[in-house]
Amino acid sequence: MTSAAATTRPQRAEGRGHLAASMLDGRTRLREFYQEGAAKIRLPQTFDASMEAVIINTAGGLTGGDRMNWSVAAGPGTRIDVTTQACEKIYKASAGTAEVTTRIEAGAGARVDWLPQETILFDRASLFRRLDVDLDESAEFLAVEAILLGRKAMGEAMVTGLFRDRWRIRRSGRLIHAEELKLEGEVSALTAKQPVLSGQVAFATLLYAGPLAESYLARVRPLLEGHMAGASAWSGKLVVRAAAPDGFALRKILIPVISALRNGAPVPKVWNL
Repeated sequence: MTSAAATTRPQRAEGRGHLAASMLDGRTRLREFYQEGAAKIRLPQTFDASMEAVIINTAGGLTGGDRMNWSVAAGPGTRIDVTTQACEKIYKASAGTAEVTTRIEAGAGARVDWLPQETILFDRASLFRRLDVDLDESAEFLAVEAILLGRKAMGEAMVTGLFRDRWRIRRSGRLIHAEELKLEGEVSALTAKQPVLSGQVAFATLLYAGPLAESYLARVRPLLEGHMAGASAWSGKLVVRAAAPDGFALRKILIPVISALRNGAPVPKVWNL
């Protein structure tokens, strides 16, 4: 084997997508737009003052060493809903860790709903995901992140691997929410433990930050009855945790809760395609 061949590295997927919006003539309008590599953004037509953005990874999934970077800047008074074209799939990593970084900014009176579809982790997947959000004092933010540990209907499971999820939410520069989740090594054995997931393979976190947190809590809690889920609200934010035996059961929890946190508006249409 030649020295050149010995140092050849596998091709990795990389992408960067950015959009920024401003208010113009009473509607949320595109101000900046950039896409590079495997990151694509599509803007379906809307029939109100908001903007919907669908982010796409054209690589068809991620594996060790892949890098994706997304950023959204919502100017004062704007409304942006961001979702994904499909579930993001994280495949077995032969080496390295896939990294996905998302940065969101929301100006005065703006609202951003970060609503990606589920992330599916296959056996021996390795993923480090970051979400960094900067909010104006009067901005609203809604986020959902859902994870499936394999596809139960296909007989697949994440037995071993790495999943690390890091959230940092700030308002006017002040940290208002931080969390770190790390599943590493024998993931199936860890999640089988009752204090972790009690054997459930689908789970999600929803967070709303804004002035309606307390009032939303009264709407959300009845929707969680009978499920492995709970909700709390304090200091201008509401957090919902949910777990389920599979992705379909998790969606049955998430969709009505998301709608309640969007004042009755449905989830983005691509969720149903």
